[in-house]
Amino acid sequence: MPFFRRIKAEISRLKPGGARTDGLWLKCSACNELVLREEWLKQYRTCPLCHHHDPLPTPERIALLSDPDTFVEWDADLHSVDFLHFSGPAPYPQKLEDNRRKTGETDAVTTGGAALGGHPIALGVMDFAFLGASMGSVVGEKVTRLIERATTEQRAVLMVCASGGARMYEGMMSLVQMAKTSGALARLSAAGLPYISILTNPTTAGVMASYATLGDVILAEPGALIGFAGARVIKETIQQDLPEGFQRPPFLLQHGLLDAIVPRTELRPTIKRLLDALAS
Repeated sequence: MPFFRRIKAEISRLKPGGARTDGLWLKCSACNELVLREEWLKQYRTCPLCHHHDPLPTPERIALLSDPDTFVEWDADLHSVDFLHFSGPAPYPQKLEDNRRKTGETDAVTTGGAALGGHPIALGVMDFAFLGASMGSVVGEKVTRLIERATTEQRAVLMVCASGGARMYEGMMSLVQMAKTSGALARLSAAGLPYISILTNPTTAGVMASYATLGDVILAEPGALIGFAGARVIKETIQQDLPEGFQRPPFLLQHGLLDAIVPRTELRPTIKRLLDALAS
């Protein structure tokens, strides 16, 4: 029975607790059920059984949110540097190089021009796999340049947000990016151009407190962790019990922070409809 021997071999190769991206089958990192890799990839790394959204690499995210062969990267030559000579368990330059090698990206955000449904857009995609998508000076500069170029070229801005917070290796220079990116968005709004923000898992801290939540339309993927500080820190600060699920999309939608919760499989047509309406 070659087929069943193949299935048994694939199951034995699965790593517990995480999804494999090679082979015929993979184990869902949420429900632990076996799913066909082909179906998982067809649904943009979403479990077809429990609909858990696994991290989506930057190239796949760009392919999802742009028309074929329209994306052109901007500011790819910007690289973070260790201007504070930060010392820790590992030197900052080494961490940067390790993350560049691991992700294939130059920093935690990739920006560029593209089209979606024929509409010209400026697209930014943050990657949590790169130093927790922490916002340093290069991330803030690339996002700001993206918004400013969109303003000049009369493009809508589409930003896929994810972050664990400010990049501690760059100190105050990471914190001022909140004001810089917010100022650029104010000028985009004054020009009458739309900004759509997509909150993915997780979107927290300085990114959450700046451009992630300044969208004309704010969407979130199901299951995303969204908030400024961690639940434990908040509870210890205010000395009160917190509502269940208060940092998850259903609670945030109910309380007005989000406009919609959109599964990844429906994201592209949803944004196209929004662009159609905003351009009319």
